[in-house]
Amino acid sequence: MVQKALTVVVQTLHGIGAALRSRSRVVLAAAAGVTGFNLLAPIVVLSLARKPVDFFTFNPWLRRLPEYLRSSEPLERKLSFLSNMALGWASADNGGEGIEWGFVLDVPTLFRIVLTSLVFGTFFALWSLRRSQGAGSKPGFRAARSAGVAGAVTSVVGLTTGPCSLSGCGVAVLPVLALAFTGLSSGTLTLVSQLSRISFVVTLSLMTLGVLWLGWRAGSAMGEPAVRPGGGAAAPAQQTVLP
Repeated sequence: MVQKALTVVVQTLHGIGAALRSRSRVVLAAAAGVTGFNLLAPIVVLSLARKPVDFFTFNPWLRRLPEYLRSSEPLERKLSFLSNMALGWASADNGGEGIEWGFVLDVPTLFRIVLTSLVFGTFFALWSLRRSQGAGSKPGFRAARSAGVAGAVTSVVGLTTGPCSLSGCGVAVLPVLALAFTGLSSGTLTLVSQLSRISFVVTLSLMTLGVLWLGWRAGSAMGEPAVRPGGGAAAPAQQTVLP
């Protein structure tokens, strides 16, 4: 059982590694597309649903970041501050009465976007590799690509922004898409916020499982060597030359 499990792990990692090496352009293109979509979609949705964006800026304090890193501030406080720091924001003015809406790009949001982009980039690289291995005619293969595209689109649902200066403090963190409907009750917004977090975890988990599955299939098709009990590896049964 342990031997079989190790073989599966080795084959999966081998398949993922092969896809990242041979399909690096696919990885970069997919990751860039998902990143751009996650950054632009909230602003476009809020501009259409509420009011067109009229202000964007990066955090001016970022100029002082090198100085702050060299300061005598305790490391724990530095990490606490930097882990929640705002990097930039876009907003729409409400005719002199305040801010109609705003989207804040902070470190946690950027981390989620980058993580999501890398997962989807790897997924599409593996999908491309499996197609070159002749899996394109197998049942469900084309559906996997559609599922990946749908997952990339729905990944924006998990994005959030700080609501206190933008739409009141009914919830600690407000989903960007829910901000388009701030006329809802605070209880409804809280529910939407929870569903937003759950949807992000579910989407990312499903795509990660897809990456592992495709990685295992790709590694198996390449004839990845079985793991010996002593920790070594037997000679591969075959060698596939990647295009």
